[in-house]
Amino acid sequence: MAGHHRRVLAAAALALAFAAPAMSATYEFVPAPQTDLNRIYRVDKYSGEVSSCQYGLQEGTVGVTLCFGAGEGAGPQPPGEYGIVSSRHEREGGVFRVNYRTGEMSVCYVFDEKVVCTPQTNPPPPARPAGAPSATSAVQRP
Repeated sequence: MAGHHRRVLAAAALALAFAAPAMSATYEFVPAPQTDLNRIYRVDKYSGEVSSCQYGLQEGTVGVTLCFGAGEGAGPQPPGEYGIVSSRHEREGGVFRVNYRTGEMSVCYVFDEKVVCTPQTNPPPPARPAGAPSATSAVQRP
Protein backbone atom coordinates (compact mmCIF):
# COMPACT_ATOMS: atom_id res chain seq x y z
CA MET A 1 0.00 0.00 0.00
CA ALA A 2 2.85 2.41 0.83
CA GLY A 3 4.29 1.89 -2.66
CA HIS A 4 0.96 2.87 -4.20
CA HIS A 5 0.85 6.12 -2.19
CA ARG A 6 4.40 6.97 -3.24
CA ARG A 7 3.52 6.44 -6.91
CA VAL A 8 0.40 8.61 -6.55
CA LEU A 9 2.40 11.36 -4.81
CA ALA A 10 5.15 11.14 -7.43
CA ALA A 11 2.59 11.39 -10.24
CA ALA A 12 0.92 14.37 -8.56
CA ALA A 13 4.27 16.11 -8.08
CA LEU A 14 5.17 15.50 -11.72
CA ALA A 15 1.82 16.85 -12.92
CA LEU A 16 2.26 19.93 -10.74
CA ALA A 17 5.78 20.48 -12.07
CA PHE A 18 4.48 20.52 -15.65
CA ALA A 19 1.47 22.69 -14.79
CA ALA A 20 3.43 25.30 -12.81
CA PRO A 21 5.08 27.00 -15.83
CA ALA A 22 1.71 27.33 -17.55
CA MET A 23 0.09 28.79 -14.42
CA SER A 24 2.99 31.12 -13.66
CA ALA A 25 2.97 33.14 -16.87
CA THR A 26 4.14 36.42 -15.39
CA TYR A 27 4.20 38.62 -18.49
CA GLU A 28 1.67 39.94 -20.96
CA PHE A 29 2.72 41.30 -24.36
CA VAL A 30 1.00 43.66 -26.79
CA PRO A 31 2.16 45.49 -29.92
CA ALA A 32 2.11 49.27 -30.13
CA PRO A 33 -0.95 50.33 -32.13
CA GLN A 34 1.11 52.59 -34.44
CA THR A 35 1.06 50.78 -37.79
CA ASP A 36 4.52 51.87 -38.95
CA LEU A 37 6.29 51.04 -35.66
CA ASN A 38 7.66 47.55 -35.02
CA ARG A 39 7.47 47.76 -31.21
CA ILE A 40 6.04 45.44 -28.56
CA TYR A 41 5.37 46.23 -24.90
CA ARG A 42 5.65 43.84 -21.97
CA VAL A 43 4.08 44.14 -18.51
CA ASP A 44 4.83 42.06 -15.44
CA LYS A 45 1.34 40.90 -14.47
CA TYR A 46 2.10 41.02 -10.72
CA SER A 47 4.30 44.12 -10.32
CA GLY A 48 3.05 46.23 -13.24
CA GLU A 49 6.59 46.97 -14.46
CA VAL A 50 6.56 47.87 -18.18
CA SER A 51 9.34 47.51 -20.75
CA SER A 52 9.47 47.52 -24.54
CA CYS A 53 11.49 46.14 -27.46
CA GLN A 54 11.54 46.85 -31.17
CA TYR A 55 13.37 45.75 -34.29
CA GLY A 56 16.16 47.94 -35.58
CA LEU A 57 18.22 47.88 -38.76
CA GLN A 58 21.96 47.42 -38.45
CA GLU A 59 24.14 47.39 -41.56
CA GLY A 60 25.80 44.08 -42.32
CA THR A 61 23.53 42.10 -39.97
CA VAL A 62 20.03 40.67 -39.89
CA GLY A 63 19.13 43.52 -37.55
CA VAL A 64 19.09 44.13 -33.85
CA THR A 65 16.53 43.98 -31.05
CA LEU A 66 16.43 47.33 -29.26
CA CYS A 67 14.97 47.16 -25.76
CA PHE A 68 13.89 49.97 -23.45
CA GLY A 69 13.79 49.44 -19.69
CA ALA A 70 11.43 50.97 -17.17
CA GLY A 71 11.84 54.69 -16.60
CA GLU A 72 9.70 57.16 -14.65
CA GLY A 73 6.41 55.59 -13.54
CA ALA A 74 7.05 52.33 -15.44
CA GLY A 75 8.82 50.51 -12.61
CA PRO A 76 7.19 48.14 -10.13
CA GLN A 77 3.84 49.29 -8.74
CA PRO A 78 1.96 48.03 -5.67
CA PRO A 79 1.28 44.29 -6.13
CA GLY A 80 -1.80 43.76 -8.28
CA GLU A 81 -3.18 42.04 -11.35
CA TYR A 82 -1.82 44.10 -14.24
CA GLY A 83 -2.45 43.91 -17.94
CA ILE A 84 -1.58 45.96 -20.96
CA VAL A 85 -4.04 47.20 -23.57
CA SER A 86 -3.36 48.66 -26.97
CA SER A 87 -5.71 51.31 -28.34
CA ARG A 88 -6.95 51.14 -31.92
CA HIS A 89 -5.38 54.50 -32.77
CA GLU A 90 -3.03 53.66 -35.65
CA ARG A 91 -0.74 56.63 -34.97
CA GLU A 92 -0.37 55.99 -31.23
CA GLY A 93 2.96 54.60 -30.04
CA GLY A 94 1.92 54.05 -26.43
CA VAL A 95 -0.26 51.57 -24.57
CA PHE A 96 -2.43 51.49 -21.44
CA ARG A 97 -1.29 49.67 -18.29
CA VAL A 98 -4.38 48.52 -16.37
CA ASN A 99 -4.80 47.07 -12.89
CA TYR A 100 -7.68 44.60 -13.09
CA ARG A 101 -8.08 44.57 -9.28
CA THR A 102 -8.42 48.32 -8.75
CA GLY A 103 -9.51 49.56 -12.19
CA GLU A 104 -6.62 52.03 -12.28
CA MET A 105 -5.03 52.92 -15.61
CA SER A 106 -1.97 54.74 -16.88
CA VAL A 107 -0.51 55.50 -20.30
CA CYS A 108 2.96 54.15 -21.11
CA TYR A 109 5.25 55.04 -24.01
CA VAL A 110 8.94 55.19 -24.96
CA PHE A 111 10.64 58.51 -24.17
CA ASP A 112 14.41 59.13 -24.24
CA GLU A 113 15.12 55.40 -24.63
CA LYS A 114 13.11 54.45 -21.52
CA VAL A 115 9.49 53.38 -21.04
CA VAL A 116 7.66 56.02 -19.00
CA CYS A 117 4.12 55.84 -17.61
CA THR A 118 1.70 58.44 -16.31
CA PRO A 119 0.56 57.96 -12.69
CA GLN A 120 -2.03 55.20 -12.16
CA THR A 121 -5.49 56.67 -11.73
CA ASN A 122 -9.22 55.93 -11.76
CA PRO A 123 -11.97 58.08 -13.20
CA PRO A 124 -13.54 60.35 -10.56
CA PRO A 125 -16.77 59.09 -8.97
CA PRO A 126 -19.97 60.38 -10.59
CA ALA A 127 -21.21 63.70 -9.25
CA ARG A 128 -24.24 63.57 -6.93
CA PRO A 129 -27.29 65.52 -8.05
CA ALA A 130 -27.91 68.68 -6.03
CA GLY A 131 -29.88 67.95 -2.87
CA ALA A 132 -29.23 64.20 -2.96
CA PRO A 133 -28.35 62.73 0.44
CA SER A 134 -24.79 61.54 0.86
CA ALA A 135 -23.92 57.96 1.66
CA THR A 136 -22.90 59.07 5.15
CA SER A 137 -26.16 60.90 5.95
CA ALA A 138 -27.87 59.65 9.08
CA VAL A 139 -31.01 57.64 8.46
CA GLN A 140 -33.95 59.04 10.43
CA ARG A 141 -36.38 56.53 11.88
CA PRO A 142 -40.02 57.26 12.81
